[in-house]
Parts: sequence; structure tokens; C-alpha cells
Amino acid sequence: MKCSAAALLAVIGTTYAAKPQLSISVQDGSFGGLDGLDPTLSWSTAASSGDVDLEVGLEASALPTSDIASLPKSYWGKATTKNGGWGISARAEVDAKDLSCAELEINADNADDDLSIQIAAIAGETFAVKSVEATKGMEAGDGSLSIKPSYSLEDESGEIAIAYDNGDKTSIELTASADSQSVTISQQLDDENKVSPTVTSDGDVSLAWEKALGDDGSLTATVTSKAVDLEWEDGAWTANINVPVDGTSIEGTNIGIKRDVTF
Repeated sequence: MKCSAAALLAVIGTTYAAKPQLSISVQDGSFGGLDGLDPTLSWSTAASSGDVDLEVGLEASALPTSDIASLPKSYWGKATTKNGGWGISARAEVDAKDLSCAELEINADNADDDLSIQIAAIAGETFAVKSVEATKGMEAGDGSLSIKPSYSLEDESGEIAIAYDNGDKTSIELTASADSQSVTISQQLDDENKVSPTVTSDGDVSLAWEKALGDDGSLTATVTSKAVDLEWEDGAWTANINVPVDGTSIEGTNIGIKRDVTF
């Protein structure tokens, strides 16, 4: 896999670059100094060869250091093409600290049949499929229905998700496995507000509220018995705040901030 990582970097020099993305995170409530931050620079570039579109990229630490070799976190490459009405893509990602294997993701989409298939695998000394899932969409009256079965070969467990959208302001999603089931009902209250309560067979209840802020901005708050999550999007900026809750105690705050930047 060392050759694969080197090949990805070699392609970078012959393609055109996209805007890099810089993200900064505060983990476990550690706000003091750079040790509490996890600044990450994401960069990608794209090109084409015949009928195949190619992308390569990397994620690297943005912390100041004299050890340049320690900065990369991961490398990835993606190839996309079309064949007989199917859009096919294959993506490989290599951990910079372990070049002996790669995580693979293979997707096949057929827009005419409203059908997609996704396979996750790992390749190294051996090749192994981790999971398989498919999504089938269809019309249902004035609305639409989608069915998504999935199976994990690692856990030997299956799951099925069925979603219905009435084409107006209400959608329902049922998710079921051998161990648990859940139902989510989403209601668009008006042009700016949407609420989505979820109830599970274990008795857990969560509530998500999404508010449009205008000019491509939105605020989403999700409340569960274990945490409060906030996501704020405003143009090029995205901020995520996770507050774990144990009863009436706050265990720590995790913050992630990212935006597209141009150098």
C-alpha cells in the first residue's frame, strides 16, 4: 500500500486544486492552548482520464511542527465513471500511520430505476467486505417511498430502513434490526422551522429542531437523554457543538469549527 499512497500524491502534481478546508476542534472541554485543539487541513484536487473522473486528497494536521512527515493524517483517491445507465464510483482511503491497508467504498447508482448499491470493504494483505446496503425508491400515491436494507458482515447483523414522504410537509422513517427499532416523524412547520421527534424500542426519545437562518444559514439542535448537539451553518462556516449530559451534569464540551479557505 506504500506504492498506492505515493501514487496518489504523484497525481496531485498533474491536476488542478480545489479550495482547501480548515477545521479546528476542541475535544473533551480542553480549551487551553494548542494541545486542546485539533486543527486539520483538508485538500483535494481533480482531473479526468477518458470517461473516468479522478479525485485525490489528504487530511493533515495544521499544528506547527518541525517534523513535516508527521503532519499527514490520511490520503484518499476516488474514481467515478458511467456504464450502461449506472454511475459507478470507487473510493480508497489510507491511514498515514498504517499504509498496509486501505478502506474501500464502492457505489453504484441507477437514476432511471432509482436504485443505489453501496459496498464497504478493506484491502490489505487480504480483501474483505465489511458491509453491503441498497436503496430503492418508488412513487407511493402523491408521495415517495424508499426502502434501504443493509447487512454488516463484521457484526453479522442486518437492518432495514423504510422512509415515506407525503410530498408536502410530513415524512416518516422506520428503522428496524433484530435488536432495536425506531420511528422518526418529521414535520415542516413553516418555511423556516422543522421538528423531528424520534422514539426507539428501548424507550429513548430525542427531538431535533432545524431552523433556517437565511442566506444559506441554518441552526440544528438535537436533544437526547445523553447529549445536546448543535450544528450551525453560515456560508463557508460550519460549527458543531456536542455537550454530553449525565443526569443534570455536563461531562465536557466538544467543539468543531471549519470553513473553506483560499491560500
